[in-house]
Amino acid sequence: MVVLATKVYVQGEARERSLDALRSLVGNEIEDLDVEYTVGVRHDDFAVVTIEGEDEVIARNLLREEFGEITPDFEAGETYVGTLEGWDDEGFLLDAGEEIRVPASELGLGQGTPVQIVERFGLVQHMPLEFVYGGEDPETGEERSTRLADAERDRLYDWTRGAGRVNVNSATRGEVRATVNRAGHARDIVTVERLGLLEQSIVCKDETDPPGLLAAIGDYLPAEIRCVIP
Repeated sequence: MVVLATKVYVQGEARERSLDALRSLVGNEIEDLDVEYTVGVRHDDFAVVTIEGEDEVIARNLLREEFGEITPDFEAGETYVGTLEGWDDEGFLLDAGEEIRVPASELGLGQGTPVQIVERFGLVQHMPLEFVYGGEDPETGEERSTRLADAERDRLYDWTRGAGRVNVNSATRGEVRATVNRAGHARDIVTVERLGLLEQSIVCKDETDPPGLLAAIGDYLPAEIRCVIP
């Protein structure tokens, strides 16, 4: 069994559509392997894939690489993935199977409060983020703070150097693409990048105004939506 670092937190028909989308994504990764699998949701909304078969080890590794994995234990200095559950003046709160606090001083995303950083980088609730677990240094015994991973910081900074983005939660990639099309803005975007199962990043073309795109699609999506403006 693999607990994926992505959540299924919508309800009703949207939940069924999300699970169908997840089954397709999982199938794309492991359909050529000799395994049988089922997709479900854990009590805390994390997606779970149960795998059996000759290639089950390979399949689990592929899914870990694609989605990240929620693990029961953490080792100091190792990198893990959690979902962004909240933020305040003290820092970010991630869910990695247990509550993980990233202090404001360890975000490494420039000046400003955590709330300002969320707005600047267009972060939306539940999006997966990589972090380096603090804990006790095995060599020195010193207690270290958890921090955002360097690769995560680089990714977010890259967003601010591009043409602009609109980030969305509570919708699958297919639903976001369909919404952009319905709003008549298919030609104004480059693509829709999948951040998590229900968290997407719409990559704008150079001439597209991200706040304008947000305004155009906002009425169609019951979601949290934020812009990244270069």
